[in-house]
Parts: sequence; C-alpha cells; structure tokens
Amino acid sequence: MNTNSQPGTPSLLRAINDRAALQVLLDRGPLTRPELGTLTGLSKPTASQLLARLQEAGLVVLDGIREGLPGRTAELYRINPAAAHVVALDVTPARIATRAADITGAVLADHILPTPGRSAGNVVERVRAAVNGACLQAGIDPAALHRIVIGIQGAVNPATARLGYAAHIPGWHIPDLVGTLRDGLGVPVDIENDVNLVALTEQAHGIARGHADFVLLWADAGIGAALVLGGRLHRGATGGAGEVGYMPTVGAPTSRETGKRGDHGFQALVGGPAVLKLLRSHGVRGTEPAQAVRNAVRDAAVGGVRAERAREALREVAARLAMGLAPITAVVDPEIVVLTGGMLLAGGDVLAELVEQELHLLTFPRPPVRVSSVDGNPVLTGALGLALATTRDEIFSSTVPS
Repeated sequence: MNTNSQPGTPSLLRAINDRAALQVLLDRGPLTRPELGTLTGLSKPTASQLLARLQEAGLVVLDGIREGLPGRTAELYRINPAAAHVVALDVTPARIATRAADITGAVLADHILPTPGRSAGNVVERVRAAVNGACLQAGIDPAALHRIVIGIQGAVNPATARLGYAAHIPGWHIPDLVGTLRDGLGVPVDIENDVNLVALTEQAHGIARGHADFVLLWADAGIGAALVLGGRLHRGATGGAGEVGYMPTVGAPTSRETGKRGDHGFQALVGGPAVLKLLRSHGVRGTEPAQAVRNAVRDAAVGGVRAERAREALREVAARLAMGLAPITAVVDPEIVVLTGGMLLAGGDVLAELVEQELHLLTFPRPPVRVSSVDGNPVLTGALGLALATTRDEIFSSTVPS
C-alpha cells in the first residue's frame, strides 16, 4: 500500500496548501508572498516553499514588482496563463461557435464556422476545423489543449453513448460520440446539453445565483428546460431531463394523435411557430417569434384597440407557458423560475409578470418568475465555465501524491 496519500502526511498537506494557494491566486491575484500567506494562513517559510514548488511546476509565474515603502519592494505572483488552455463550442444546425481561453478564464479568441446545409459529413473534421480556427486566432497549439466542452441541442445518453433529442443536427448521430471525438482530436471532450449550459451560466453569473433549486425555461424556435436541484444539474437517466418540448400539455395534441415526429406537446403550444401564429391572429406583426413578441410588448404599452389586442395576445402566450411550467413547478418546487431564449427575452419583464400571475393561479408552490440577466452567448459561457472548472480541478490537484 502506498502510504504517501494517507490523511495528515506532509505530502498531502503540501498538496492541500498548493491547491488553496492556487485558488486564492486565481480569485485575488496577483499577490505578494506576504499577501498570499495572510490569505491562506500559511507562515512565511511555508509560503516561500509553496511558491517555489508551484513555480517549478509551471503553475505560478512572477508578475513584476510592487513598490512599497522607501527601499522596500515585493515580488508579485500570479497563475501562469499558459498552464492550460481550453476550448468551448456551441453547435447549432447552421454553425459552430467556438471560444478559446487560458486557465485564468481570459478569452483569447472567438471563431464561427458556418455549416449551412451540411449533411452527415465527418463530425470529427467539422469540430477540428472549428477548434483549429479558434486556436489559430488565439496563437495556441490545438494538440496542447487540456479540454474541449461542446454544447449542443440534444443530450448524450450515458447508457448508449449516442446523441439523442437532436434529429435536426445531421452528422452527430454516431456510435460512441464522445469517444470518437476524443480519439479523433486527441483531447479530452465533454458534451453537454445547450440549455443545461445556459442554466450553469445563470447559476454562476445571473439571476439564479445563490439559488440551489431552480427551473430554467428556454424558448425561441424550439423549447427546452433545465433543472438545478441541490445546486447540481439534474440530467436524468438518459440525459433527457428538461426536454419539455415533447411533454404532453393541456391544450396541445399528443404524439398519439400526431405520431412521435408530428407537432405535439409543449412545443406545439409555445414553440416559436405556435407563438408566431397566435400573435398574428391578434394582429401583431412580425416575421420571427422574438420579433413578434417584442412588437406585442411595444403595442401593449400604447393606448386603443391595438394595445388591448396585444395585451390579450401576451396573456394567452403567458397562459400557455404557465400550463407547461405548472406540472414542473408542482413536482420540483423550485426557488425561482428563469425565462430565457430569444422569444422569452423579447417578452422581458412584461411577459415574465404575466407568466408568474398565470402560474400562481395553477400551483400551490409560487416561485417568482424572472427574466435571465446574463449577456452574450450563455451556451458558450457555460461550456467555457465547465471546461475551466474541470481543468482547474485537474491542474490544481496535480501536486496531490498518488
């Protein structure tokens, strides 16, 4: 038995101190040796030994000198940005958006690879092209990447290793998708549902921050949800938790009537095409769902018959959304419901307030309904956050004895 890894041994204590120091440098750096010692509770000799060890491992580098009192200077230390690099991808039928970053989280490049009209093709080559494009802009070697995280409109079934709920994205339905990408690219790869990644972004940076239990509903052309329970994503046995577009909902046809590939369930009730049709029936203009919802909110703010029709249309959209949220809320009892996606963001606080009113009429749990507060591409942000969290855990634990 290797006793080096037993609790309380000097080697393990050093590893614990190393990890704590690296996290402090990540959160608060650059820092001087005395500042690092104060924040970690380490003595001066221990802090000095630790910094020397981390410098030798390539995890920490000098970051200049801080001038103090006359005749006194102090060296500054920071995490070595080159210690690891990661890439995040957001995959849709039309394009692959890619972002490269170093271990500190600094974004080095954004790249978009258009994929319009692509049929099956070679998914490894498509991902390689997207990754190489970002790495070229960032000036990093793709072969030296520590991890790639891919967000996609679907979910990998852990039992079959195949991508499901993604018939609209050709080429990705191959055996052992993650393993094939990992072997083909020579880099560890994770694949996560795009709405789950949006929830992680909301949890870290948005309106759901500080909430351990929440439901996130995404709606634009398609509709999906994410569940965070006890602070952790709930993915389900097949990875399909949150695929609420298929959920039977009062007021919508079921797959029994339409067939599994027909227009049914929650998607048929509040997916983009259904909402666009509803709003147009009330005289609201728009060629896209988000545009029509935005116009309805604008029209509702003015007076006259047009405003009344717009308000009625928004109330009907809210009632449909609440009809699908109600069973989820009754089962999960979340602290908060977050609305996001192009169509719901276009509705803003006006639509969120109407949804909350309708939902509270249907369920005993009465969580607040709020609009997402994150900017930019939340799928890429979530994928990058997941890649960084996993990579930092591995890098920062690299001094733990085996």
